[in-house]
Amino acid sequence: MSAIDRLRKLRLFTRRAPVLAAIGAIGVAGIALAADVAGPDEVKVTGLLKARLPKTEVSKVNCEKIEGLCEVTAGANLFYVNHGARYLIIGRVYDMETRQDLTAARLLEINPDMLVGGAAKANAAAASGGEEGGGEVTAAAVGSGRTTAPVRPAMLNLTGLPSEGAIVWGNRAAKQTVTIFTDFRCGYCRALTNVLRGMDVKVVERPISVLGSRDIADRVYCSKNQEQALHAAYAGEPFKAPAACDTKGLDANEKFARKNGLNATPVIVRSDGAILEGYRPKEFLEAWLRGAKS
Repeated sequence: MSAIDRLRKLRLFTRRAPVLAAIGAIGVAGIALAADVAGPDEVKVTGLLKARLPKTEVSKVNCEKIEGLCEVTAGANLFYVNHGARYLIIGRVYDMETRQDLTAARLLEINPDMLVGGAAKANAAAASGGEEGGGEVTAAAVGSGRTTAPVRPAMLNLTGLPSEGAIVWGNRAAKQTVTIFTDFRCGYCRALTNVLRGMDVKVVERPISVLGSRDIADRVYCSKNQEQALHAAYAGEPFKAPAACDTKGLDANEKFARKNGLNATPVIVRSDGAILEGYRPKEFLEAWLRGAKS
């Protein structure tokens, strides 16, 4: 064991020694209470998150489980930040020694029916459009400002949305049109967009800010070439800063999402109003879109 490793273990033991002593003194009944006592890192990160993500109701911060990261629970959702809460990370954390998906395990702890229930909802939505659903539901929602949200309807009527607030791209002359509610900080939205780029469809993209991405949405929407800016934003590439423009259409997207319980991204809406939540591969999407009821 290197000197650095010994030092890390010593520091970890020193930090945990008071807690271990307390557990020994108060017995098994006090374990849960001791585990809930926030350390200095957790308190600091919680305070920073309140300032930087004011609409996100943080349930718990744990800076001990994963070295170098703090795990943040927000209702039924999970994300990570560094100890300075400057960098926000959306995605899965794998332990390569134990070969465990730590994110999936934690999501099942905080919301046991999330994966099964999410898949069932997606299957029901697809079935209502005449196709049997399938694929993995992988949607994340942070920053909605609520721990409970309206129940999303099985079908979605988009007629109340104004034309403003939509970024239209793909093949505008295509027979099939798909509407997607997305967030520019959502990795699954980026993956879905890449799939749709390889399909013969007209895409009507309506950004909603569930991950604090409204500033990016404003810049993309106000860009002279919205489609180019949209793909650059997803790729993390710079694009020319546009002049300010009227973004009331994006406000309408946000209002519509709140009203209809769209608190996760991506949400895919077919021309007949049928809904899918989460990413889907190309073959599945092509079959599902063909099943639209006229």
